Amino acid sequence: MNPILTDLPTTIFDVMSGLARELNAVNLGQGFPDDPGPEDVRRKAADAVLNGYNQYPPMMGLPELRQAIAAHYRRFQGTDLDPATEVMVTSGATEALAGALMAIINPGDEVVLFQPMYDAYLPLVRRAGGVPKFVNLNPPSWTMTREALEQAFTPRTRAVLFNNPHNPCGVVYERAQLELLAEFCVKYDAIAICDEVWEHLLFDGRQHVSMINLPGMRERTVKIGSAGKIFSLTGWKVGLVAAAAPVMKGLAKAHQFITFTTPPNLQVAVAHGLMKDDSYFIDMRTGFQRSRDRLSKGLTDIGFKVIPSQGTYFVAIDISGLEINDDVEFSQKLVREFGVATIPISAFYAQDVHRHAVRFCFAKNDATQDKALERLHKAAAAFGVSGA
Repeated sequence: MNPILTDLPTTIFDVMSGLARELNAVNLGQGFPDDPGPEDVRRKAADAVLNGYNQYPPMMGLPELRQAIAAHYRRFQGTDLDPATEVMVTSGATEALAGALMAIINPGDEVVLFQPMYDAYLPLVRRAGGVPKFVNLNPPSWTMTREALEQAFTPRTRAVLFNNPHNPCGVVYERAQLELLAEFCVKYDAIAICDEVWEHLLFDGRQHVSMINLPGMRERTVKIGSAGKIFSLTGWKVGLVAAAAPVMKGLAKAHQFITFTTPPNLQVAVAHGLMKDDSYFIDMRTGFQRSRDRLSKGLTDIGFKVIPSQGTYFVAIDISGLEINDDVEFSQKLVREFGVATIPISAFYAQDVHRHAVRFCFAKNDATQDKALERLHKAAAAFGVSGA
């Protein structure tokens, strides 16, 4: 068996969600909301599977969905895309990431990765034959520096895998940071594979800036979105991919031999959802911002040091000043003894591991949050939280 995959440990999400089920813990670890998702979108999928076409749809995606993706990104981000040659539908964003890496890099090519990083990135890069080059993002700002990029980029750099808004940090990168990264992509002729699945989940009036819209990046960006994140339907696994036509040709070949296509009823429903009125997207952000504020205040009131979240479903705490300041030990004790599952952020590192931050998912209803906060309040003294 290939050791790149078989030697990997069980993903931290499976570990912590498994413990949550086994111990009947409140699961604030894996990133899925309590909300079932918009009813009209779900009904559209149900109607399409009962009354629509259920055979192979076009490999690149249903024309109505590709047109909706292009219209959606034009409306919200000012991106002009040709739905016929620059838009593709995949079976989830992770498939899109895997296909992009397979299509773009050759064995020995270097790929710049930013730590902490979503756990699929590194094994996908290595399985495609890429050589990872790491840039560390440090709390509480999680910003990249010119010096760090200068050390990571070389003449062998072929691609950059970049997540914005960022999971697990909850930071939203603004134009100045993106322009810095774009400068290096242009200088080294590297393609930016941009994981933008949280593009609608950003708060406090922030606006998403996509790398594909920056000077010099239109022809060298792969933009990846997720209907699952946009509509709180994480199990649907419908990825939205945009790239210039010459790049898309390669991406399409990879997609052709991975999944080939995506369930047509889900595509019909996502096309409907993407054309929803602006009020849906505003209300969705407002609701998740309220949940972020509510859990953040609860954690702060207990005495935990909250690292502000600007986007995604996640907020982190800094445990460096606590008696138990190793995030793995903290998370294991919290779930086993107090019944709250979280994610240690060290699981998102390959080297130079930061072990003093723990991630919570706030995309839960009030009752779930309250149950977790009640248990966290009881746990505070055991962790040496000041004033507990």
